[in-house]
Amino acid sequence: MLAIPKNQFASAVKQISSLSLKPTSVTAVVHHESPAIVKKTESVASSVKTLSMARNLQWATKSLCGPTVPCRMLHSDTPPPHFDGFRKNSTGDAMVTAKQNRDSRKMFTYVTTAVGVVGGVYVAKHLVRSLIGYVAPPKDTIAMATVEVNLLDIPEGKSTIVKWRSKPIFVRHRTAEEAETERSVNLAELRDPQHDADRTQKEDWLVVIGICTHLGCIPVANSGNYGGYYCPCHGSHYDVSGRIRRGPAPLNLEVPEHSFPEDNLLVIGS
Repeated sequence: MLAIPKNQFASAVKQISSLSLKPTSVTAVVHHESPAIVKKTESVASSVKTLSMARNLQWATKSLCGPTVPCRMLHSDTPPPHFDGFRKNSTGDAMVTAKQNRDSRKMFTYVTTAVGVVGGVYVAKHLVRSLIGYVAPPKDTIAMATVEVNLLDIPEGKSTIVKWRSKPIFVRHRTAEEAETERSVNLAELRDPQHDADRTQKEDWLVVIGICTHLGCIPVANSGNYGGYYCPCHGSHYDVSGRIRRGPAPLNLEVPEHSFPEDNLLVIGS
C-alpha cells in the first residue's frame, strides 16, 4: 500500500470542500496528483518482473545442470579453436595480408589451368586422329587411287586388264583401221549416241571400265559381233569404242578418268 503525506492529503481535502462536488473537478485534482503515483507503481512492477525472471532463470539452470552438479555459464578455461593445420602455407601467417601473397596463391591456379589445357589439347588431338582414321579410306584404297600402265607392254590389236579401285579396267591398243571404223559410225544407229572422239584421248588407245551396264557382269574382250566386248550373261555386244550395239544393256561402257603424261605411260584416276 502506498503512503501519502498528511500535508498533501489535508490540502487536497480542503480544495475539494471549497469547490462544488463536480466530476470534472475531482478528475482534475486526481489527474494533477497522479503522475508521482503512477511512476512509483511502474517502478514496483518492474522490480517484480525482474525478480520473476531471475527465479525462472535459476529454475532453468537447476533443471539443465541438475540439483547437485554446478553449471558453469562461462568457460574461460577452454582454449579457443584454431585451424592452422588446415590452412595453406601461403595464408598461415596472420601478419601477411591477402594482397601480399596473392601472386603465390594464383600460381597454383595458373599451373592447374595450363596442365588442364595441355591435357585437353592432347585428348582432342587423339580423338580427331581416331575419327579421321575411321572415316578415311584404307591405305590400300588410297594407294590404288591412281594406277600407272606401261603402254609398251600392250601390242597393237591387243588389250589388257588392270585393277583400279576394285574395278576391272580394259586398256586396248587399237589399230588404225579399228579407230577409223569407229569414228565413221553413224550416231543415229546407236542406242546411246556418243562419238568415238568423245570417248578417247588418243585414237589408238581405248580405256573403259569392264563392267556391263546391264547387270554388272564382266564382258569378254576381243569378242562379239562387233569385235569389241561381249557379255555372256545376257548377250550384250559392244564395239571397239565400248558403245552398246546389241543386247539388253542400256548404256555404253563407262570411261574412267585417265591421262597420258608421257607417250608410253597411262595414268588411270586422279
